[in-house]
Amino acid sequence: MNKDNATLKLQGMSCASCANRIETTIRSVLGVSECSVNFGAELATIIYNPKKTDLAAIQDAIDAAGYSAQPIQEDLLAGDSERQARLTESQQLTRKVWIGGIISTILVIGSLPAMTGLHIPLIPMWLHNFWLQAVLTAPVQFWCGKSFYLNSWKALKHHAATMDTLIALGTSAAYFYSLFVTIFPGFLTTQGLVKSVYYETAAVVITLILLGRLFENRAKGQTSEAIRKLMGLQAKTARIIRKGKEIDVSISEVQLGDVILMRPGEKIPVDGEVIEGASTVDEAMVTGESVPVKKQPGDQVIGATINKTGSFKFRATRVGKDTFLAQIVRLVQQAQGAKAPIQRLADQVTGWFVPAVIAVAIATFIIWYNIMGNFTLALITTVGVLIIACPCALGLATPTSIMVGTGKGAENGILIKGADSLELAHKLQTIVLDKTGTLTQGKPTVTDFVTVNGTANSNELKLLQLAAAVERNSEHPIAEAVVQYAKSQAVELVEAQNFEAIVGSGVQGYVLGQLVQIGTQRWMSEMRIDTQVLRSHWDRLEYLGKTVIWIAVDGQVQAVMGISDALKPSSASAVRTLQKLGLEVVMLTGDNRRTAAVIAREVGIHRVLAEVRPQQKVATRVLSKGQAERASS
Repeated sequence: MNKDNATLKLQGMSCASCANRIETTIRSVLGVSECSVNFGAELATIIYNPKKTDLAAIQDAIDAAGYSAQPIQEDLLAGDSERQARLTESQQLTRKVWIGGIISTILVIGSLPAMTGLHIPLIPMWLHNFWLQAVLTAPVQFWCGKSFYLNSWKALKHHAATMDTLIALGTSAAYFYSLFVTIFPGFLTTQGLVKSVYYETAAVVITLILLGRLFENRAKGQTSEAIRKLMGLQAKTARIIRKGKEIDVSISEVQLGDVILMRPGEKIPVDGEVIEGASTVDEAMVTGESVPVKKQPGDQVIGATINKTGSFKFRATRVGKDTFLAQIVRLVQQAQGAKAPIQRLADQVTGWFVPAVIAVAIATFIIWYNIMGNFTLALITTVGVLIIACPCALGLATPTSIMVGTGKGAENGILIKGADSLELAHKLQTIVLDKTGTLTQGKPTVTDFVTVNGTANSNELKLLQLAAAVERNSEHPIAEAVVQYAKSQAVELVEAQNFEAIVGSGVQGYVLGQLVQIGTQRWMSEMRIDTQVLRSHWDRLEYLGKTVIWIAVDGQVQAVMGISDALKPSSASAVRTLQKLGLEVVMLTGDNRRTAAVIAREVGIHRVLAEVRPQQKVATRVLSKGQAERASS
């Protein structure tokens, strides 16, 4: 069956029951198979059959229900209009809250004598005047609270009731009852009723509701900052070659097939394929892996990643909303708009909540009036039911937590696929962390260099030259550390031939006619290279928690290097936090067991899987402690 996906940005919702009404409306459109409306994110995620309906028909149905919807903005450089609209709304709410707050404070002070039954000398007598209170309350009731009336009328025209209906009914009852008392003060006396006004009640309630919506608006704006930060990762311009000339153009002007020139340190503007030159690219933004990736003709490059060492040309293969970064943004947007399974229960409740509250309020008035015979008390009790019963907390809590969770995750480089994944997170028992670049900074440095011939300077420099010549062809952080160390010793770098990288073991190549092999103790053993001559130094460096590599020339060990990768300052506290949550933290690394054990001890990890080759890491199955115990028994 042919299906299309769409995400719409919704406007006009005031509470969770609005979201439930929109979802019901969309589901009723012929051709819509699935729909999820997230009140917190103000998004509708829809799956429909394009042969039976289209987005225009769905938008018309939403408009007919009293709301509006627009396709979500997919242009990475757009989004400012939505941000500006939210800022404008926030400014309007702030203005209304300030005005409502000042007037409400005056009204409360003026009502204190009536509420407490005490004469308070400090309060001027003119503040007790009912007509003054009526005039002061009017702008709060009809200007600050204008949206409640408009939304209530809109809902009424569509035979619905929302949270705005409750607020409009409750505050209007308090205000117009007080106004009646002010205009006809003798009527209540003749009826044996208490002559009281409740202007401050209407004003305070409206102000507090608006204050809540101001906080809600700001929370939504803050969670969408993650999207804007992701958008900000993209380069703003690109250097393209047209008609043999290099020109700088805006990212929006890059077209499919354009040839783009990259220089060291620049951010790659769009996705493409390398056609000339070679370099290493930092793809940590996409993969989280600190190791730069070598690129040569035929390799793919990803927009927003950083070119490190060389220059190259590539042909644009994906631009605009089709780039990898745009897909990440879309994934985060969909995750923020997703509905967790538990939220469906909340939506079922909020769908009936407002009508139920109105029914309870009517019943409350009838019961209190019949039992107590006091119209004023019955009215105020009814107003309390209408105002205090608020389904927003129930309907807003789950979607807001999803927005915050997915937004904060994206901000910290963690992509959460959907709300169901977030909800399942509480079932996690074990967290497996890689060492390099996750627990450590991913920037190793050479701390020790020991040769077979001791400290003969000329021999050290010669070996360092051979090692650096081979390592400069590798993109591994350890290789970069060796090359940087050689440069710091003023060693002249030469070219290596027949370079080969053995994944998880080491590198080799011919330099000045000699075979140079650099790698792990395990690899040396596999090649039957005797390491006994420097074994004591290897033991000492491993005991200190350093990564040790061997350097062999023409099949003979000539030196060992001790390399240290400093821990991230936050690693130990992060591990402790995870452990306090009841999670078992396991470290997975290709490093030797002794070095891995030292690093694990420093951060407080008790289980270590060491000497795991890169191609084995994904396939490695880690049992939780409970599973391991059951398996062993």
